[in-house]
Amino acid sequence: MADTSSNLLADAIKQRVLAVQEFTLLGLRAIANLGRPPIYWNDMMAQMDIIGVGSLPITLLTGFFTGAVLALQMSKTLTTFGQVNLTGQLVALSLVRELGPTLTSLMVAGRCASGMASEIGSMLVTEQIDAMRALGTDPIKKLVTPRLVATVLMLPLLTIVSDFVGLCGGFVVANFIIRLNPVEYWTTAYQALGFADVFQGLLKPFVFAFIVALVGCYYGLNTRGGTQGVGRATTQAMVAASVLILTANFFLTRIMLGTF
Repeated sequence: MADTSSNLLADAIKQRVLAVQEFTLLGLRAIANLGRPPIYWNDMMAQMDIIGVGSLPITLLTGFFTGAVLALQMSKTLTTFGQVNLTGQLVALSLVRELGPTLTSLMVAGRCASGMASEIGSMLVTEQIDAMRALGTDPIKKLVTPRLVATVLMLPLLTIVSDFVGLCGGFVVANFIIRLNPVEYWTTAYQALGFADVFQGLLKPFVFAFIVALVGCYYGLNTRGGTQGVGRATTQAMVAASVLILTANFFLTRIMLGTF
């Protein structure tokens, strides 16, 4: 009985190590394909439209209401200390450093990573990827690389939009509910942001973009079990991408705080 348990544990560990290895190789191959022709520009542009423009509404809503809630919560706390005029500063720092990149990436992961896994998984179970290989087309170059490039380009832009809209949401609350002077709100928000804050807020989306794209493509390419497997891969991609984003956010924040 003990031997059976040990074997099961060893097999589980081997599977996890193998999954990490395959995931890493997938990322390296997708990046290496950028230097080899052909470059599928049309696929990249189509994915940029799907990931960037398609994710814009949910990004705007998330950013606006995050900033509005931050302003409400911060003002209540700051009123206790008589520093309600610092609401803009705290909203700006919280959004640009942490909440903007993280929440935007989670929204994009929920929409796009699961979509990539579903689309590629469906192509796999219907043998379209096998047909690509038979025709001499590299599926990773055709399917993974355009999605990776599009996500890396679009997610930082979506984060910038989310940060700005979040500041606008905070301004609406500060102006109409807290009755804070608009000039004071925007001045404290602008002055609070330094190079380290903006750098941290723009570095994270680049890292998160790799996670979103590669996790979605990895689970899509490893779909097993027909249509039920496609649904399972979709769920796994969303969960894995979200957990990895939150984990990577902790380590990136720790590194940034130690660096600056």
